[in-house]
Amino acid sequence: MKIVLLRGVTIAVCTLLAVPGCKTIDAFTGEEKTSKTTTGAAIGAGIGAVLGIATSDNKKDRKRRALIGAGLGALAGGAVGNYMDRQEEELREQLAATGVSVTRNGDTLILNMPGNITFDTGKANLKPDFEKVLNGVALVLAKYEKTMIEVAGHTDSRGSDDFNQTLSVQRAESVANALIARNVEALRLDPVGYGEFSPIADNGSATGRRQNRRVELTLLPLVES
Repeated sequence: MKIVLLRGVTIAVCTLLAVPGCKTIDAFTGEEKTSKTTTGAAIGAGIGAVLGIATSDNKKDRKRRALIGAGLGALAGGAVGNYMDRQEEELREQLAATGVSVTRNGDTLILNMPGNITFDTGKANLKPDFEKVLNGVALVLAKYEKTMIEVAGHTDSRGSDDFNQTLSVQRAESVANALIARNVEALRLDPVGYGEFSPIADNGSATGRRQNRRVELTLLPLVES
């Protein structure tokens, strides 16, 4: 059976912009720290104004109306913050010591899954350890069904632009399909690939390339208009 996913162009706001108030929980120590994506130079900002659920009111509203039309009720008022607080806490518990960082920006959560745990170089097949990580993520996402999820694939700069773009889309879809197989509603997911054009580190070093080969999940609450 072929699963057809909704596609759009998405963006993780904290990845490209220096957003005040962004905080990250270290995946290994559990300590709060300022996100590297907010303190470093906005390397990926040169790709321009990419529109997606996180940045486009129109896209967000279409997704919101589709989910509400499918029977999911929207959150309102103080319930939004409390809902995201509880979801964040459970994700931190599931992702402790996995290498996945959790960043909070207002009522948005971003999970950054680095290349050393996600995919082999040039591949879109999930590593066994990544499958285990996604098991924990899916448990939380399936429980918090009033959450829209952007799945963004990224690569380093090695290889052609076309190859990297295709690979990033394949990686995003691999993760989205894995979450669907773990009982996360397909309508909530929005997979997209950015290729090599949204780096968070210097591609001139092995360490930087490893950081750039990543998948990011951006979680947004389903709210009333």
